[in-house]
Amino acid sequence: MKKEWFADWFDSPYYHVLYQNRDHQEAEAFIKKLITFLNPKKGATILDVACGKGRHAKQMAELGFQVTGIDLSKNSIDHANVSKHENLAFFVHDMRLPFQKNQYDFVFNFFTSFGYFDTAEENQDAMNMMAEALKEDGTLVMDYLNAGRFIGGLSQKESKVIDGIIFETEKMTVNNKITKTIKITDEKKGVDAHFSEAVSLLTIDDFQKLALQAGLKITAFFGDYELNPYDENNSERLIMIFSKARSSLE
Repeated sequence: MKKEWFADWFDSPYYHVLYQNRDHQEAEAFIKKLITFLNPKKGATILDVACGKGRHAKQMAELGFQVTGIDLSKNSIDHANVSKHENLAFFVHDMRLPFQKNQYDFVFNFFTSFGYFDTAEENQDAMNMMAEALKEDGTLVMDYLNAGRFIGGLSQKESKVIDGIIFETEKMTVNNKITKTIKITDEKKGVDAHFSEAVSLLTIDDFQKLALQAGLKITAFFGDYELNPYDENNSERLIMIFSKARSSLE
């Protein structure tokens, strides 16, 4: 059976090379602003779904919360586990499968770490897992791309050299997904590799349907990492706050 693109690509060392220059300061500022908005109680339990190498899980643990991070990539979790301690733990886990039900005050899913899957059923399974991991009255936060910005389509090519490695990428919209092909030429190691990414263009209406089936409801949504209002056509992000209120489970 062919390996799913995300299982293959996220475990590749070239993934971390390509994305090493992401705006970490912006991301950390977003986490601080989000925590201020949510105002978790001291010692609150948090699940970071698709945590990668655990940078943001570590940041939240430093703020005094009990944090667990899960990710499909064993390489990423091995890296994260170097920093584990009594209130910070990491596990290799597929977000489509149940994980520690009714255990967490908050579940976070950051930086478009959803919508990778081929079927609507798999998206629902992932949403159900996050909902089931929450305690009653718990809160889910999802940070996703804003699909409205790509209604007119997307076609973009780029070539860059990082650490002597050539990355040639092409991004476009295909079948209501943003797809990205990555061609890698690493002459030092004699590597000529190809990877791909594909993320569904899910709208806020799509997320409301997923949430309803999972026993959640959207209580707030924002359009960027400054938590400004959401604009369907222009906002950079779609950041959603969901509640697992008892009324939504009746």
